[in-house]
Amino acid sequence: MPKVPSSPQPAESTVPDTGTLPATYEAGLQELEQLVNELESGQLPLDQLLGSYQRGAALLAFCRDKLQAVEDQIKLLDAGSLKVWTAE
Repeated sequence: MPKVPSSPQPAESTVPDTGTLPATYEAGLQELEQLVNELESGQLPLDQLLGSYQRGAALLAFCRDKLQAVEDQIKLLDAGSLKVWTAE
């Protein structure tokens, strides 16, 4: 069987990975704040702007989903098990 040459490894990209999400809301928020600061600084090279924007959009969606999940849990608790306490 002939040996197939392997394709060269792609050059390491400086564009942030939009697929890997942080483990916690706080980590996501911190990374999002850093990205916003970098984007607002105007110091990112043009080839990194789109990747950073995409990463920011992914982080924003992640944080919104986490907040929505907590909101839904609070609404469920308020509706079902939290009652006004009265002393008897």
